Amino acid sequence: MIDMTTEYLGLKLANPLVPSASPLSKNVDTALRLEDAGASALVMYSLFEEKIDYEERHLARFLHEQDIGNPEAGSFHPVPADYHSYQDEYLDQLRRLKSQLDIPVIASLNGTSLSGWINYGKELQEAGADALELNVYYVAARYGEISSEVEDRYIDLLTELRRHVTIPITMKLSSQFSSFTDIAQRLESAGAGGLVLFNRFYQPDIDLETLQVVPRLNLSSSFESLLRIRWVAILYDHVKLSLAVTGGFHTSQDILKALLAGADVTHLCSALLTHGPGHITTLLRELEIWLEEHEYESVQQLKGSISQGHAIDPAAYERANYVEVLDSFTPPPGVLR
Repeated sequence: MIDMTTEYLGLKLANPLVPSASPLSKNVDTALRLEDAGASALVMYSLFEEKIDYEERHLARFLHEQDIGNPEAGSFHPVPADYHSYQDEYLDQLRRLKSQLDIPVIASLNGTSLSGWINYGKELQEAGADALELNVYYVAARYGEISSEVEDRYIDLLTELRRHVTIPITMKLSSQFSSFTDIAQRLESAGAGGLVLFNRFYQPDIDLETLQVVPRLNLSSSFESLLRIRWVAILYDHVKLSLAVTGGFHTSQDILKALLAGADVTHLCSALLTHGPGHITTLLRELEIWLEEHEYESVQQLKGSISQGHAIDPAAYERANYVEVLDSFTPPPGVLR
C-alpha cells in the first residue's frame, strides 16, 4: 500500500492533490464531490477587498445618502434588515464548508490595503479557516516604483498580518521578481508558512474591430507547469517553507514532476473545471500505479529527489542548458535551415 500522505502548512494531508481557488468552492455539494473524489484539502475562491469596497460605495450612494436634503426619501429605498453583503456571504460559505467537510479549508484573500489584509484576515481566522492563502496579485506598472519598494509591500503586509492571526499563512506569488530566492527567504523570515508558485496574470487582449482592450480568460496548459517545477526544484532544501505549485497541472505526469522537484502539494483548477471533480480520483489512481511500478513506498520518499541539489545536472535548473536547447531544434521536413 503506497503512503500518499504529505504535510502542507503544518497540516497532515491524505495526498498532495488540493483544489485551488476557483468557482468550485462556491457550492457545498461540489465541494463534497471534490472531497469524495479524494481532495486532501480545499482552497476557497478569493475574497476581494475591491469588491467589498465597491459594494460599500454603492450602498452609500443609493441607500444611505438617498435622504440627504429630503428625509422622506429614506422610505423609498429602506435598507433591508436581512441584507447580506458579499463579505457576509463569503464568511458564511466558509463556515458551511467547515461544517460539511472533513478536510482542511484554506481561505484565499486578495487585499489592496494593509488595513484590509489585516481586518479580513482576522475575520477569516475567526470564521474557522485552517490556513490563509494571500493572493498578492500586484502588477508593478507605476513608473518610478523601484523593485525594492515592490518587495517591501509583500514583506510589510505579511509582517503586520502575522501579528494579528495565528493560523498558517502562505503567499501566492508571481514569478516576476528579479531575485526569487531572496524574496522567498525574506518571506520565510517574516513569518510565512509556505509559498504558492505561481499566480497566473490574465493578459488583456485588443479587439481589432472595436479597438477596445478586452479581458481574456484562458485556462492553463501543462506547458505552464514547467516554470513552477523549475523554481520549486531551486528552492527545495534551501527554505523550510511548505511549497505548493499551481498553474498547468493537468495530468499525473505533471504532478509527479512537481513532487520529484520538491513540491508538498499541487493545486488543481483548470483540470477540474475541464474534467470535473472526479478527475482527482483518476489522478490519484495513476499516481499510485506509477509509484508502485517504480518501487516507491511513499510520496515522501519521492519528494525532492530530483530537486536542484539532487539532480544529476544541477546547472540545468539555472541556465536550463540554454545553448543546447537552442541547438536541439529541428525544423519540419521541407523547411530550410
